[in-house]
Amino acid sequence: MLVVRPAAPVDLDHLLELAILSGPGFTSLPEDPDQLAERLDLSRDSFAGAVEPQERWYTLMLEESETGDVDGVGSVKAAVGLHRPFFSFRVVNNAQSSPSLGIKLEQKTLVLVNECTGWTEVGSLFLKADRRKGGAGRLLSQSRYMLIGAEPELFADNVLAELRGVFTPDGACPFWDHVASKFFPMEFDEADRLTGSTDKQFILDLSPRHPIYIELLPEPARAVIGKVHPQGVPAMALLESEGFRPNGLVDIFDAGPTVACGRDNIRTVRDARRLTVAIADEVEAELPALISTDSVGSFRAVRQRTHIEGDVATVTQETADALKIRAGETVRVKT
Repeated sequence: MLVVRPAAPVDLDHLLELAILSGPGFTSLPEDPDQLAERLDLSRDSFAGAVEPQERWYTLMLEESETGDVDGVGSVKAAVGLHRPFFSFRVVNNAQSSPSLGIKLEQKTLVLVNECTGWTEVGSLFLKADRRKGGAGRLLSQSRYMLIGAEPELFADNVLAELRGVFTPDGACPFWDHVASKFFPMEFDEADRLTGSTDKQFILDLSPRHPIYIELLPEPARAVIGKVHPQGVPAMALLESEGFRPNGLVDIFDAGPTVACGRDNIRTVRDARRLTVAIADEVEAELPALISTDSVGSFRAVRQRTHIEGDVATVTQETADALKIRAGETVRVKT
């Protein structure tokens, strides 16, 4: 059975493997054991409530309970931009006209901004290639919203997600090569590493001071602004199904889009019901349901058959064991 559970420091090797498999441009999964170890320590302390709510960064692992194999990762960062700026380019429309000539123009520019401070971020969604079918990605993705819905007061009113921009099959990044690298004279991987390991002062020091006119950029760069990496297309579709929409921001290095949604408008947060658990040897249900515990500290989630009648959700003992719950406890269920 696939189970989504909190990450722990013992998951370092699993997380490093996933980081390596994720490839370039996945800023939240650096191929750096020290950074990943710090991430796992913070996740442990976040689930334990040992750090302030806005400082928390919850990391979730997708595990096959029978084998112990870890096949995916996702995360929820309670608040962005509090200690390190949350830089983006905003795509701005600038209308110009010459009434005497009867000409109207609309020029798009990229403007460096530091927005979304304090917003919650869902991210780090990555699965091994052989797990990208059969609903595993949806389980892992939706589990992040079940986590938020369990104790919504721990999270911001607005939630965002950044998606990786376009890279070519040989690992090149058109936007970096034609635009960003002109301001950051280093390799993409180095800029990516510095973004995750420093206070980002270098971005403020080196970023363009004036708007960049998109029409003046080379066509390969223009073509990828706000576009998603091919591997990120399924993740984008999952986000859109939850109600996320582009908010006009793109990444300053690869031009991948940012999408956002009000916390209480996220479909899974809004529609999941709190039900009382009953346990039976067999459960009659046409389709499986998304089930999670009702607290952040003991969070676990699965997708299994559940019989719902009134305010009672009946599950098998195997499902209850996977969630580490007992009859009479409360769960959240999304059908």
